[in-house]
Amino acid sequence: MTNEQMLMEIREANLTYLMLAQSLIRQDKAEALFRLGMSEEAADLIATLSPAQILKIASGNMLLCRFRVDDDIVWSLLTNHTVSKVDNDATTKLHASILMAGKFAEAM
Repeated sequence: MTNEQMLMEIREANLTYLMLAQSLIRQDKAEALFRLGMSEEAADLIATLSPAQILKIASGNMLLCRFRVDDDIVWSLLTNHTVSKVDNDATTKLHASILMAGKFAEAM
């Protein structure tokens, strides 16, 4: 992948993320805050962006979204790379969601 291709991918990811975030925020702000892991102030700002502003922000070369999962336990649950007594995929994903929700609550 060339540098120009990588920058195009970043811009596309930014545009997709901002459009999705704005849609989620406008539909249900509380749920969007939880799902996106962002502050209420950031959500308020994104909700009011015009399409032109979204395009301008998305055109930068910095990726706007980031991984919220920085915990080895959550990664292990999401990827099922742990040897555990629970072999149910739905249960491990639920456990990962609960752990991430707890981190979101701590941050707020």
